[in-house]
Amino acid sequence: MPKLPSPPLPKALRPAPRRPGEPDEKQATTPIEVAADAGISVVDWIDERTSLSGGIRWMMFRKVPRGINWFYTLGSATMFAFLNQAVTGVFLAMYYRPDAAGGAYESVRYLTDQAFLGQLVRAMHKWGASVMIILIFMHMARVFFFGAYKYPRELTWIIGVVLLILTMAMGFTGYLLPFDQRSYWATIVGVNINGTGPFLGPYLSDFLRAGPEFGATTLSRFYAIHMMLIPGLIAALIGAHLYLVSKLGISAPPWIKAQEEPELRQTTL
Repeated sequence: MPKLPSPPLPKALRPAPRRPGEPDEKQATTPIEVAADAGISVVDWIDERTSLSGGIRWMMFRKVPRGINWFYTLGSATMFAFLNQAVTGVFLAMYYRPDAAGGAYESVRYLTDQAFLGQLVRAMHKWGASVMIILIFMHMARVFFFGAYKYPRELTWIIGVVLLILTMAMGFTGYLLPFDQRSYWATIVGVNINGTGPFLGPYLSDFLRAGPEFGATTLSRFYAIHMMLIPGLIAALIGAHLYLVSKLGISAPPWIKAQEEPELRQTTL
């Protein structure tokens, strides 16, 4: 019976191929070179099985119109603000207790006064919420005044409007979580204002209060919405928003006029 050939070694265990311009006998000798080759091998191993490099190149390396300026970075700045909220929110959730009988307020007080870097993390989350709201309004204003919501980017604009609403809702639900006197009464006023809306207003207020009256379950309802429901929706819509931006491209500033190609100009003449 003939002997079967031995299976080939995995790509991660094979020596890295020679780079252009390097001699055949060159090998990694220093720890930095060895670590770099190991990192390249791991990335190649993952890319061979997932083919992520094609999607990353499609997302990152694309043409942009001429004449763009710093106004076009407001969307990326808003996404960075959301990432800041997500990261700092995770650390805050490690200490927070959604207990209306004093546990919520005491956990926030402990986080601010005693936890290591707790005051810094809470301040980043608190002021980061205001920064995110300001940035998303500026981004929407730039898109509106530049006319970037027109064909074929209508769906991108609609998703952006939904993201704006969700951002405002996340700020509203997070305002109650410290559960002090100011946040308590301000949330009652906000919920009562929602209840004055036509048709769905009373049902929305009952949903937010988790019942007909403002009680202990209301804090848990706001915490679940603020911590899990809205961030999940925002993350999914940001992914769809980025996909449409990459697929359709970004629009040129309205003061930039399109130039005719020489071949087209000769054809029309």
